[in-house]
Amino acid sequence: MRIGLDARLNAYRCGGIAEYTRQLLTAMAPLADGDEFLVLQHRNQERPLVVAPNVQRITAFTPPHHRLEQVALPVELLPLRLNILHCPDFVAPLRRPCPAVVTIHDLAFLRYAEILDDNARRYYSQVGASARRANAIIAVSEATRQDMSTLLDLPLERIDLVYEAAAPVFQPLALAENEQRELNQHRLVAGSFALFVSTLEPRKNLPTLLKALRVCRDRRPATPYRLVIAGERGWRYDEIFATVRDLYLADDLVFLGGVMKQDLVWLYNACRLYINPSLYEGFGLPVLEALACGAPTIIATTSSLPEVAGDAALQAPPTDVAAWADVIERLWHDEEQRCDLSRRGPIRAAQFSWQRAARETLAIYRRVATPP
Repeated sequence: MRIGLDARLNAYRCGGIAEYTRQLLTAMAPLADGDEFLVLQHRNQERPLVVAPNVQRITAFTPPHHRLEQVALPVELLPLRLNILHCPDFVAPLRRPCPAVVTIHDLAFLRYAEILDDNARRYYSQVGASARRANAIIAVSEATRQDMSTLLDLPLERIDLVYEAAAPVFQPLALAENEQRELNQHRLVAGSFALFVSTLEPRKNLPTLLKALRVCRDRRPATPYRLVIAGERGWRYDEIFATVRDLYLADDLVFLGGVMKQDLVWLYNACRLYINPSLYEGFGLPVLEALACGAPTIIATTSSLPEVAGDAALQAPPTDVAAWADVIERLWHDEEQRCDLSRRGPIRAAQFSWQRAARETLAIYRRVATPP
């Protein structure tokens, strides 16, 4: 079977969908040594996404999300003689020379349409038609699967559930007591900070976390609460910095910006607690990464987050500032509960694996692929 994998987005992004594509291919290649993977990579990315005997890099000239890709990409596909094409970035070509599988990671573009600029609005407006004409549709969580049925009017039986997983690098480390590391010119001490990991954008709900931190500081002025925020600025982040200013929290926060993967592993291991107050997540991969590293974790009771974390994390309603302050304060001061959550996290994360995702995805390919 000649399997096409659209990895053009990987030339422009590192996390999220790009990481999903890389990890899935890495796991699938050794499980399907009788098949050939033809990986479409944009010409700007010369290094192969994955090196394996049955993986071939194909140079694609059509950029991802280009306004003409519905015309240009099928032309590039024609000479490849594919049995199946997998499009991990929401949208497959409507006219194509082979069956297509499309992965839909979330429906934030429908639930929070105000976050889209004109280009994003144009691109994501194709998702409904693409899903209806796809030969198979993958959802990365049951919450997203239900959203797709409700918001895209798709029968549930048409949607396959294939969970993501944390990369193998995310695992517990043996840190020295009060171990220190300098990241992006900030010196951090293990066990002295809470951690938030995400792009800075409205649906990540950081202002609620900041307000809860202010409540915690006011309740216990002697407690050295500190929040480390790891993530690039996305869009509409002005409210975040206005909240920091209005609540006089600048001295209690560290904005790291983007960090390398090995430093992120250290952050998950070194944090006193990891916090994800997001309003909506299609899967919430940072939660699983934190659990895999043994970080005591608090999540919002919304979308896919409880589904992913199970009983390995504490929960709070996404916009209830008092509830967030209560659970942060309790976990910050309760070493026994932190140790219990640290033990539960890796056990929960181990229930998700890229090998399982690879097997399930390959089964979908074989179900819908055209014969050789």
